[in-house]
Parts: sequence; C-alpha cells; structure tokens
Amino acid sequence: MKGKWAEGIRPRNFAWVIKGQLAVCERPGGNGANHRRVRRQEEIIWLRQQDFDLVVSLINAPHNLHNYEELGLRYLHRPFPPADDVLGGQVAIYRELRDLLAEGRRVIVHGEEVGDMITGLIAGYLVWSGLVAEQPRAVAFTERIFERPLGSRAREYVVAAANLVGHA
Repeated sequence: MKGKWAEGIRPRNFAWVIKGQLAVCERPGGNGANHRRVRRQEEIIWLRQQDFDLVVSLINAPHNLHNYEELGLRYLHRPFPPADDVLGGQVAIYRELRDLLAEGRRVIVHGEEVGDMITGLIAGYLVWSGLVAEQPRAVAFTERIFERPLGSRAREYVVAAANLVGHA
C-alpha cells in the first residue's frame, strides 16, 4: 500500500493515558450496528503504523481477534469483567499492564466502547500502580483524558483499585 491509505485511520476515542506507552480506544471498527469491517482493518493498520506492540482486548467475545494476527499485530484477549471474580480480574489486568509497560511495550487497550468500564479500569490502574496517589486526582485526571465524567460504575473500579493497592 502507498499513500495515505498505508497509514490507516486513527481509532475512535483514541487517547493516551501514558504518552508513548499506554493508550485506549474504542474497539477497532466500532461496535454493534456501527461496526465496519473496512474501518476495522484501517484502524488496525493505523495501530501497527504507530508502533504499538500489543493490543489488549477487554471485550467478552473473541470476534475479529484474528484480524490482529492477519495484519501483524500481537494481541491479548482479556474479557472484562470476568463473570466469576471482578476484583481478581481487575488485579490480573493491572499486573499484566504493569509488567508489559515495565518491559517497554507500547500497549493499547480497547473495550466495545470507551465507557465507564474502561475509564474506571484505567483510573483504577493509575491508583493501583501508584502513578496517581489519590482517588479524586485519578478520577479528575481520567476525566480530562477522556473528556467525559466518570459514572458510578467507573468510580467503583477506582475505589476497588485503592483497596487492592499492595496486591501486586
């Protein structure tokens, strides 16, 4: 491919959480009735062109994960929240993100959409990892990143993360 098509297109609701290391976006190609196969392919190409090492998919279904392989982008499928143990799943994701970032990996995390689940999980990670010490600051920081208020579900993840500090 040549020209602008070789660069792909930026995924919807893309935002850096830790510049150059950790980012978040909506599921490549969109979700539900708005999902478009061609858009998914173009967004995955963009992620690859931006030198992301790994995509962490938090969606429950494994649909379309094979597209990452086909386009040469490594992925992890980590459905969240896990039905049996939300807190255990939260800690597992936090540990995995911490380890990947410590290895110098450039990681993008996506859910179906950038809603309370993913914003709360990210705000919680900031608290759990010690990147932001206080819960209110983590909430305010995350609201600025995603340009939207965190709802009650998101705030529950932040509180849970604060209670999980030290569970490395």
